[in-house]
Amino acid sequence: MKIEQIYTGCLAQGAYYIESDGEAAVIDPLREIQSYVQKAERNHARIKYVFETHFHADFVSGHIDLAKETGAKIVYGPTAQPGFEAIIAQDGQEFKMGKITFKVFHTPGHTMESSCFLLKDEKGKDIALFTGDTLFIGDVGRPDLAQKVKAELTPDKLANHLYDSLRNKIMPLANDIIVYPAHGAGSACGKNMSKETTDTLGHQKANNYALRADMSREEFVKAILTGLTPPPQYFPANVLMNIKGYDSIREVIKRGTHALSPDTFEATANETGALILDTRDPLIFAKRFIPNSVNIGLDGQFASWVGTLIPDVNQPIIFIAEPGHEEEVVTRLARVGYDHAIGYLEGGFDSWNKAGKEVDSIISISIDELAAIAAKNPGTIILDVRRKSEYDSEHITDAENIPLDYINQTMAEVDKNKTCYVHCASGYRSMIFISILRARGYENLVDIRGGFKAIKKSGKFKITDYVSPTTLL
Repeated sequence: MKIEQIYTGCLAQGAYYIESDGEAAVIDPLREIQSYVQKAERNHARIKYVFETHFHADFVSGHIDLAKETGAKIVYGPTAQPGFEAIIAQDGQEFKMGKITFKVFHTPGHTMESSCFLLKDEKGKDIALFTGDTLFIGDVGRPDLAQKVKAELTPDKLANHLYDSLRNKIMPLANDIIVYPAHGAGSACGKNMSKETTDTLGHQKANNYALRADMSREEFVKAILTGLTPPPQYFPANVLMNIKGYDSIREVIKRGTHALSPDTFEATANETGALILDTRDPLIFAKRFIPNSVNIGLDGQFASWVGTLIPDVNQPIIFIAEPGHEEEVVTRLARVGYDHAIGYLEGGFDSWNKAGKEVDSIISISIDELAAIAAKNPGTIILDVRRKSEYDSEHITDAENIPLDYINQTMAEVDKNKTCYVHCASGYRSMIFISILRARGYENLVDIRGGFKAIKKSGKFKITDYVSPTTLL
């Protein structure tokens, strides 16, 4: 038996390839399926099942393409109603694969169809539990996403379902079972996930706040509903794509990787209303970029930030990438349902520059330069665009918190007429923030290189640490 976790950092997502005696299963696959197909071919195995723990909100799964390509059967838990052929399993139903068995545990709470898959070895011993978004390492799935699809599925109702699922289905299982969740730290599907991506169930029972044995239902519901921030706006669109189906990834890549000359690129931007997305490194982008382009660097959590900040998944997109990375950009856009890339700048930004086209730039200053400016101007405006939880933990005293996550709703809080100095944790998000506002006419934003990490290390600014309300009593 072989179990392989295939972890994708930009989505903080774990897919799984399990193989036994010439047969294989894939759990919660990403949309680009060739790695799974090739893995099975190399091992002379046949992919028999595609197990889906639920209808995912944060990415478009590869279940449909994988089933078409391999003949595998798609399996969902009870109550799922997909718009394509699939096995809707009963609670407790078992699926044989090679010498091992998967048992379905219906665990509603994150969504109503959410299910876990318990893997038993050839002797019938419980080995591993693939928990999807029901149980994470250090956390459990948020119960407020299904309401975006069905209004009657309130967070309170789902939280109560999740309490029962955890205590009646998962917690009675043996402590030595390995937990394999669908996400880790950085995912918006939970609020307190660990950086670890696997653990024993026993360790989670002892350390996961939501699995505390003496926790009442009321305590549980309050704990998992407290501190939830609004989910990214693209989540409902991804759920519907996963339920109803989508275009083949091959078609999406084909239409998104059209090479456009500088003249054609410019004309396309003007004639189609396409968003210009620059995927280069933030500091490279700052030096010279196409006016009105938005920078979301490919080396960060690219897909999730695209989904968080581009309001419409049907938005036409043309993009700039480092040469050789064009297909990667289209693939990573498609992971979160942005299937309407229509081309890229042939030759990258250098071709635009050589063509003598108009360019823009963003000022980026060092921590020392910021300190000198702040010393001369006590009223210097510093914007911290990290998440509220990061800001609450520690921040420059008197810095204003305007999280990048909600910039489309809160940009009016930034004064266009005043110079503002912008930082995040390391520089990735601050450049996204500035580029979005620059495209909307904000000319007075300055990037702080190195972000809060460099600010804190310099010792040149007063830092306000989080003070727990209990310490004030």
